[in-house]
Amino acid sequence: MRIGELARRTGVSERSLRYYEEQNLLASERTPGGQRDFSELAVDRVIHIQELFAAGLNGKKIAEILPCMRDTDGGANERATPKLVTELRSERDRIDRTIADLQRSREVLDDVIGRAGEHFRPVR
Repeated sequence: MRIGELARRTGVSERSLRYYEEQNLLASERTPGGQRDFSELAVDRVIHIQELFAAGLNGKKIAEILPCMRDTDGGANERATPKLVTELRSERDRIDRTIADLQRSREVLDDVIGRAGEHFRPVR
């Protein structure tokens, strides 16, 4: 499939897909005319890449993880290592800390809103 179709099917911009290819996160063949031609498996691969970026992982870490994922189900395969599992647990712990910090910030903001709201009555 061409890059435009892959972009449409995944909701990812063509520019991002080119970046993924430059970073060796995604591969394509070239047509005789030089256009990119992606396999059907690229759809799942792009979705995995997006999920990993959304989880806060950087491109280098994603490049390490992708070979350990099956494109069809995302499960670990024989290339997963104990070291990688440890690193991923550390990333998850970092995300958990970030979530806890954001929840505390929201609680503070809710308190400020509540206190400020006590001083104002809605105008009718």
